[in-house]
Amino acid sequence: MAYNSSPTSPFETASKLGHINVIESEWVQSLVREFETNSYEVSDGEKQGWEQAETTDSEKLKYFWAVDGSYVSVTSETKPPKEVSFVKTALISIDRSKLEKIDKDQPHPLQLQDIMTNSAVQHATVFPLKNIKTSLGSNYDTVRHIVRDSLKIDQNGMFYETLKWLVYEKWSDSLTPSPDFQCPQCDKEVSGLEPDQDEKNCEFCSKKVYLSDMIGFHLDMDEESAPESVSSAYMLIMEHLMLFTIIRLLWNHNDKKLVTETLFIKDGPLTLRSQYSKLVPKIRSFLEFAKQTERPIHIIGQEKSGVFADHLSKMARELEPIERNRPMHFSVLTHEYIRKEVYRTPDLMNAYGKRTNWGEKMYVKVDPNSYLVLNVPTGEYKDSKDYPQSSNLIGLNRILATLPELISHRYTGALFPIELANGIASMSSYPSSKILQRFLEGSS
Repeated sequence: MAYNSSPTSPFETASKLGHINVIESEWVQSLVREFETNSYEVSDGEKQGWEQAETTDSEKLKYFWAVDGSYVSVTSETKPPKEVSFVKTALISIDRSKLEKIDKDQPHPLQLQDIMTNSAVQHATVFPLKNIKTSLGSNYDTVRHIVRDSLKIDQNGMFYETLKWLVYEKWSDSLTPSPDFQCPQCDKEVSGLEPDQDEKNCEFCSKKVYLSDMIGFHLDMDEESAPESVSSAYMLIMEHLMLFTIIRLLWNHNDKKLVTETLFIKDGPLTLRSQYSKLVPKIRSFLEFAKQTERPIHIIGQEKSGVFADHLSKMARELEPIERNRPMHFSVLTHEYIRKEVYRTPDLMNAYGKRTNWGEKMYVKVDPNSYLVLNVPTGEYKDSKDYPQSSNLIGLNRILATLPELISHRYTGALFPIELANGIASMSSYPSSKILQRFLEGSS
């Protein structure tokens, strides 16, 4: 590691010759040659599990809802610099008849605008990160109350009701308590709130705790500052709550078939990590209940980057279909395949995704230039190396039958619903970070 420069001394440059002897190793020479080549040899193990999609007998899904989110942190030019983070999520409904009219290669802007008109629900909030404090309390308490108020106030508490619907399992005949969680005041483990409770007093410190504290944002913070991870976690939670809000409303709709005729689409994996994974068993439980009552919920999450996207992109050129107008192919990734071929790790202490995933991974190649990493729920989770199989993924045949008409050719493996949701939820363009900075400085 080189020394840093200072006003009185130069930066120490790294030695260009210090490691040159190692190049004499034939193993290193082989590695250098491999590094410089553009080819990738797909192993037989990686090709296992691919099969042709048989969708001729499967009815396409009729309705589409997609959710996406974004956040941006803004720093003021004051001394010391104040930092806040704006979070925005959007849920969009897409009319299938309008979607069918769009050119997949060159979509007309007016057609895209027509789809988005009066079809989106948006949610936005702001969190203090550094050097900013309200008169009501510490940064820690401010974030806690902003989370609670944002959920309870926006859309007349619709998203908060969805949180209660999931946590207390209100879709079933017998309600359940919330999961236990760490008290934000004394750090002791608090027993769960009783069904339909909004708040209670901690049994150890007697201070008030909220249902929103159960999610666990406070575990990422200290008293006077919050990391940007709070914003990303809130965005992810809100994407889930917005998606399950429309699922909840359709589940209780007079037309009982409506929820089953809809494809719900989330940008990103169907995953909640760390303390936020407390919601995963509740989501799995509902999806299993819906499956058992013959009202399956069709959900996909798309991963556009990361280790699975990289792995698929390396193989895609050698996989069917290689020519246009050939059948779509797919592969459902078992836990053993993920361990051996994607992560390439020895046996793991915990089964893959046991605590965090409510969707299983699969690869799909729709045409020579369109390949996707999708997550599809199974309902209950099984701790098995050979799990899941295609029969375990909820509504897979109908999802595959519907997929080709959602493909956008503007980007590799792009889906129109996610493109449109991203256009509404994006904080990079609307509003721009400069506008947000002026807002921040004008309000301080």
